[in-house]
Amino acid sequence: MGSFSIWHLLILLAIILLIFGGRGKIPKLMRDLGQGATAFKKGLNHESNSVEERTDIANTKIENKDSINN
Repeated sequence: MGSFSIWHLLILLAIILLIFGGRGKIPKLMRDLGQGATAFKKGLNHESNSVEERTDIANTKIENKDSINN
């Protein structure tokens, strides 16, 4: 119960690497993390816009077929 598990050791190792080298300074790492989250949100927004555009195109094609058949 008082011993460290593998997860404790991995987290401790990650913190030590962040402080004494590894990726660089912690603020730079946090900025990169924030930029990644922003890019992810923009990607989700772009994906939803693409789905709406495809739906509009499909609806237009269906309307055009209906007007040709009538």
